[in-house]
Amino acid sequence: MLNIDMRKIYNFYPIEPEPDPANLPTGGDLYYECLDCTVICNSVPHIKAACACGNLEGGGGKLNVKNPARVRVVRGKLK
Repeated sequence: MLNIDMRKIYNFYPIEPEPDPANLPTGGDLYYECLDCTVICNSVPHIKAACACGNLEGGGGKLNVKNPARVRVVRGKLK
């Protein structure tokens, strides 16, 4: 797993209106920010990805979210 600070590559903007935590959207330009450790992971990671506290983890196009209420969905745009 690579420890890359995604904020150095992308600008992130919260999705409005805020999606229901029970039905989080996915997409190539959608990212999940863990509200506990502030790490950002892609919503469809193709390489192994995880946040520092373990709330987000996945790879191969699937991301597991342990506590969806502690996740903010953001859209990433290249700087």
